[in-house]
Amino acid sequence: MTLSHLSFYSAFTLSGLGLAFHRTHLISALLCLESMMLSMYIALSIWPVQNQAPSFALMPVLMLSFSACEAGTGLAMLVASTRTHGSDHLHNLNLLQC
Repeated sequence: MTLSHLSFYSAFTLSGLGLAFHRTHLISALLCLESMMLSMYIALSIWPVQNQAPSFALMPVLMLSFSACEAGTGLAMLVASTRTHGSDHLHNLNLLQC
C-alpha cells in the first residue's frame, strides 16, 4: 500500500469516525460528510491515472457534482432547522415531533 492510498483511507476513516462520535451540531456532521466526499473525490481522480484507464475519467466530475448537490441540500437543511428550532444542535431534531 502506497502512502497516498494510506492517506486517503485514513482521511475517509477519520471523517467517518468524526461523523459517528461528534454528533452535537449539524454543521460538524456536514463538515465530516464533506471531508469524506473530498477524500473520495481525490481517490477517484488519482485512480484512473494509476491504472491508465481513460474510461473512468468522467467519474470524478460526477462525484463532484453530487457532492455540490449534497452540500447545498445540507446547508438548506441547516438554515431551515436553525430558523425553526433556534439552534443547530442535533438533539433538538426529533422526527417524532414533526
